[in-house]
Amino acid sequence: MDVLWFYAIFFVLVWTLALLFRDKLKIDVHGPLLMRKTKRMRCFIDSIAQKKFNIKQRNFTLNLGIKKFNVEIGPTVSPWRVITNAGIPVSFFVMFYMLAVLIWSLKDIFVTPQVALIIPGVDLPGAPMSFPLVYTIIALITVMVVHEFGHGILARVEGVRIKSIGVLLLAILPGAFVEPDEEDIKKSKRSSKMRIYAAGSVFNLLLAVIALLAFFGCGAVINDTFETDGIQITSLVMSSPASEVLKPGMVIESINGHPTNNMTEYYKAIQNIKIGDTVVIQTDQGTYSIKTIKNPDNSSRAYMGVRSMPNPVVKEDVADIFGNQLPWVWVYLKEIFGWIFMLNFAIGAINLLPAKPLDGGLMFEELLSSKLSEEKVKPIIRSFSWFVILILAVSIIYGTGRSVFLALTI
Repeated sequence: MDVLWFYAIFFVLVWTLALLFRDKLKIDVHGPLLMRKTKRMRCFIDSIAQKKFNIKQRNFTLNLGIKKFNVEIGPTVSPWRVITNAGIPVSFFVMFYMLAVLIWSLKDIFVTPQVALIIPGVDLPGAPMSFPLVYTIIALITVMVVHEFGHGILARVEGVRIKSIGVLLLAILPGAFVEPDEEDIKKSKRSSKMRIYAAGSVFNLLLAVIALLAFFGCGAVINDTFETDGIQITSLVMSSPASEVLKPGMVIESINGHPTNNMTEYYKAIQNIKIGDTVVIQTDQGTYSIKTIKNPDNSSRAYMGVRSMPNPVVKEDVADIFGNQLPWVWVYLKEIFGWIFMLNFAIGAINLLPAKPLDGGLMFEELLSSKLSEEKVKPIIRSFSWFVILILAVSIIYGTGRSVFLALTI
């Protein structure tokens, strides 16, 4: 709970300073929303937006034997417009796929919510995964920068002025924004609006693909560089039995006398453990005993609160050449790329849900407006928005609240 207290104190301090020095720090306060706007970086976005494929317009004669034709090549085209044009159909596919996933999640919304609040460095009981502090913060920065720069770049490509750029804090949820000129957007063609709305998530999904390729590339190097030696504890769930005894970084060598040299042996060692059993865990730092409790997600299963992965060790022949420290760079890079992929894909995809004010909602509205009258579009968008936002809100509030409650009561 120490990390949660740190976050609580941090956000109280931020809000206190923002309210006391709002004029000096040029912070706008709108209810639960803090905003810090600036006009800097606009020139930088302009310079990126002006990049074009270097296809110069030229004329030449094509002789087909019977008749000569004058052929014209050009003009130059914006790579950003090409990327978003290709990304728009992908965005609509992701939009309706995510809507289907969200609807399917309703059956388990009060058992194992599929959407949860990302809290770096906090591993809560009942949460499907943990978010390591440093890697998560790095990945979230890439999500916000790429997303907002995507909107800004396409706005300038389409001739829409940028009024400001900034950061925000919605209660305890940080974010960033690029504020385009609303009048310019209203005057833009429907295709231009669609590209501007789609750009943020398209850039997130593109970065996710690049990060995934880099992740597999690092994995290939790691397979040739490392071998497995036991099971490493990556994190311990807050307030779990293991959190009071074990520490992250320990290597589990055996459980109840069963060797755990790899994940297959590890799962065999824990599959027959029952609720209330005392488990003897041999680690590289000593032997420890843990009494299991009920699993927060399945009351019929035993629970220790350990998250783990195979423990990599540099192979001897590699260590003879590069030493034991340098090869670990590939492990760290793989982790960073893995989290960049995961968060850019997840947040980019969720942002494409057909609900305003999400980008997907704006795109869906433009799509409907091309076929239906405004009187018919508004109630449809309103219904979709309330439906999606309600499910997301219930999942996040219930899932996070449930996890915090379990952390306090286990």
